[in-house]
Amino acid sequence: MGGGAQDCVTLLAMATLLALFSSFLWGTADYHGGNLSKKHPAIAVLGVTQAIGLVFGIILALLAGEFSANAFGENGYFIPGAFAGVLGYIGLICLYAGLSTGRMGVVSPISGLSALIPVAYAFFVKGDRLSLILSIGAALAIIGAFLASGPELSQGLPIKPLILALGAAAGFGTALVWMAIGSQGSALMTMVMMRTTTLFISLGILLKYRTIGGLNFKLAPILIFIGCADFLANLLLGVATTKGNLTLSMVLGALYPIFTAVLAFKFLNERLHRIQYIGIFAAVAGVAIITAF
Repeated sequence: MGGGAQDCVTLLAMATLLALFSSFLWGTADYHGGNLSKKHPAIAVLGVTQAIGLVFGIILALLAGEFSANAFGENGYFIPGAFAGVLGYIGLICLYAGLSTGRMGVVSPISGLSALIPVAYAFFVKGDRLSLILSIGAALAIIGAFLASGPELSQGLPIKPLILALGAAAGFGTALVWMAIGSQGSALMTMVMMRTTTLFISLGILLKYRTIGGLNFKLAPILIFIGCADFLANLLLGVATTKGNLTLSMVLGALYPIFTAVLAFKFLNERLHRIQYIGIFAAVAGVAIITAF
């Protein structure tokens, strides 16, 4: 019994670390992707990095021998990966369209609430239940991530940015659910399928406009980093959902806005508002509670 309990604790600790590192990679990739999108069309940056992510995933799958994983049937990765790719892309389109309205303080925080969808899935469908103290930690982490995004609601909630932000949250949240479902069979192949799907969508858009937005080989290092970091973030979160509690993995994986905000503060001298400091503190407190209990 003691050995089984110790193994359970080890798996939970592993899941926590994987989900937190996933957040770090996502936040870092978003920071660099956002920076690059200030000078080049976001759709071009997205398309190229998605292609790089797919190549990276295929290499990992070849090295791990994962192409033998079950694609269809029970625990098959094909359908969940395809759904995750389409829904995640819809989320990105809504996010970029919302950000283009100039109401970043409305769109980013609301879209960051996407974790509530997989949390609801874990609670109502999978039957995951957390203790009171862990529920408090999870709530603090989600609220902290929301506040760290710098919500700016003093001028009200204009309809168009609000709808787009909710669309982004719905797209990302449902994509996370399908990622978790596919990861039960093969996390790696689910992410490969996800990137394959988004690549076809990106290629269709790029062929329509017949341009990659001025991206060149000088930008290769940062583009490779974004593509690989984004893929790895998805993969680590997918693995985390198979090692520990689905709810906690999704909550910890949703802390990426904090890393994006901190990097912008550090390297772009973007001033953090008081509400963001409160959010970072709340999220850290939530993570501390989750890891302690």
